[in-house]
Amino acid sequence: METQNQEHKEGKVASAIEEQTAKLPSDIFLWASLASMGVSLTLKCLGRRHNALFVGQWAAPFLLLGIYNKIVKTEGHDRNS
Repeated sequence: METQNQEHKEGKVASAIEEQTAKLPSDIFLWASLASMGVSLTLKCLGRRHNALFVGQWAAPFLLLGIYNKIVKTEGHDRNS
């Protein structure tokens, strides 16, 4: 049996973000990550090294947002409240 500490609830902002985030399909974040890698490669081939590095660093945050999205969909905020 799971118990939840009533002192550790999500705030109003986090709950609102989770509610909106859960509406997005999880694969959007995967495609965004792959797109940023593709754009980065293109920029690198065009000789725009700094821009390529900047855009290439977007891949990891997109994947992390996808993980967050999946957790919100499966667990929800304050699931037991």
